[in-house]
Amino acid sequence: MSIAVPSLSDRQLREIQYHKSHAALLQERGVELSYDVLTGGPRRWWNASWAMYGILLKAHLAGRRVLVAGCGLGEDAIRLSRLGAQTWAFDLSPDMLAGAAALARREEAAVTFDRLPAERLSYADSRFDCIVIRDILHHVDIPAAMAELTRVAAEGALFVINEVYSHSLLERIRRTRLVTRRLYPRLAGHIYQGAAPYITPDERKLNQHDLRYLRARLKNARCQYFSCFITRLLAPSWTTAAKLDRRFLQSLGPAGRLLASRLLLSGTIRK
Repeated sequence: MSIAVPSLSDRQLREIQYHKSHAALLQERGVELSYDVLTGGPRRWWNASWAMYGILLKAHLAGRRVLVAGCGLGEDAIRLSRLGAQTWAFDLSPDMLAGAAALARREEAAVTFDRLPAERLSYADSRFDCIVIRDILHHVDIPAAMAELTRVAAEGALFVINEVYSHSLLERIRRTRLVTRRLYPRLAGHIYQGAAPYITPDERKLNQHDLRYLRARLKNARCQYFSCFITRLLAPSWTTAAKLDRRFLQSLGPAGRLLASRLLLSGTIRK
């Protein structure tokens, strides 16, 4: 595992400090890694993670070079390795990477982990056939990170982006005193089911402007929207509600971007 890291910003140092305690919490709970998203059985079409793997399964990644950005504990990288992909993954947090390396050893997965900031990668130009970006862009400088990820992607590489999102109009409502001081404290315990929310001090959800920026960098871009009420008002474990939520957003078509709290964007990169 590479540990060479260039000078870091104050924001990046705060991210590292946050993830030190977060990694310890995850290790204390124990990590149960499921491979059910890789099976050919019934798919959970209402779930963004399952939809992401639906795209990756159709890409036939066996033998191809895949990069997982902001890998955390490495679950996605390990699953992709199980599919036969030549898999690399990077993260900024040494504590999360230590947990990822331990999990990969436990699962006997061949993954190369590197400690790198998304804004400054050490990989060679045009190296990867597929880049998986899940829940990292809202922690980083998006233009700088996308410039680097584009640089290391091969011509026509598949990009799959799974990120938290909120239209700026809804975000302004969410930040009103009524929501932040009265409604959110009452809902948080129910939504997170007693667990502490995973929210770092500097993160910022993607908005419609970020989505427009990302779509412009992809050919044949397809965007799917998830979670209008789920994760805002209801816990994800409410399966029937999650299905209705997904159907509702599907019925809105492109207008789903007004109400969704998660997006799944895929396409081939423009070099």
